[in-house]
Amino acid sequence: MKRAIVIGASSGIGKDVARLLLADGWHLGVAARRTDLLEQLKSEFPERVTVACIDVTSDDAPRRLLQLIDELGGVGLFFYSSGIGKQNMMLDKDVEMRTVETNVKGFTQMIDTIYNYMSEHQGGQIAAITSIASTKGLGAAPSYSATKSFQAHYIEALQQQANMRSLNIRFTDIQPGFVDTALLGDGHNYPMLLRLEDVARQIVRAVYRQKGRCVIDWRYRMLTFFWRLIPRWLWVRLKIRTS
Repeated sequence: MKRAIVIGASSGIGKDVARLLLADGWHLGVAARRTDLLEQLKSEFPERVTVACIDVTSDDAPRRLLQLIDELGGVGLFFYSSGIGKQNMMLDKDVEMRTVETNVKGFTQMIDTIYNYMSEHQGGQIAAITSIASTKGLGAAPSYSATKSFQAHYIEALQQQANMRSLNIRFTDIQPGFVDTALLGDGHNYPMLLRLEDVARQIVRAVYRQKGRCVIDWRYRMLTFFWRLIPRWLWVRLKIRTS
């Protein structure tokens, strides 16, 4: 039986990926802070969806995740799609700290919990949404780009550790560009906006192929390729705007 956990399944990328997995016959444990939206999904697939309320920043989130895995009967795929971020040119402290709490603390304790579980239960696959913002520090969104860089490097480090420990755990780092979701509903006009449905399909394809890293889509692959070629002394002088 194919069993997967989707964190952040109440909306956006997580919700669309969950629906694609269900259409492909998976049994899912879905989690988010808003369980009312998850219950709608369960009503459509009552025999194959298990719902849990998990706030990834809460101290009891690891326990709740393990409880969800137990109720599901195990897990072979873990898909993490929980995160926040916004432009913050005026460096509002509350915005920066909320982003760090969610994208660093929440991410780390969830990824660590599933990694340790899989290390003791014959392995599996961990896929997580990071961002092309992990490529370089973006002045328009300091904490967002910094925390996404943390996530990308954390996944890379754990993959190396899994190989060092001969663990059967595979990682897929999903790095989308701007996706048309509620996360971008801040009044800015974002360039090269990607359709949510297209992004979800590419993500599932990358997960099935067990890609180590997948930048979505080809335009963003080109963009980030050239970003990496720009030396630091020049990068910090560029006026990179995201809208």
